[in-house]
Amino acid sequence: MKFSWPTWSPRTRRLLGIGVVVLLLGWLTFFDSHSLLRRGQWQYEHARLQEENARLRAEIARLDSLNRAGLTDEMIERIAREEFGMRRPGETVHPVTEPEE
Repeated sequence: MKFSWPTWSPRTRRLLGIGVVVLLLGWLTFFDSHSLLRRGQWQYEHARLQEENARLRAEIARLDSLNRAGLTDEMIERIAREEFGMRRPGETVHPVTEPEE
């Protein structure tokens, strides 16, 4: 017995082609490992990381300029207290917060 492809009407072939295209687009949009949804998430994360990177570079530049200016002991102590919450042994720190408007 010889195999023969079924003969479909043009309408059936068109519907089958549209169905295949819809399935392919659905797969590429939602289920593929590089789907459009994941690409969107990666793009958002990339933009967020670039902003954070720029912020950190600005902070590094600020700290580098402070380092080059030569820090006095008073400046080092002020930075340690204000930015890092450090204190001397036996000292009690009472944080002061500004009221919210």
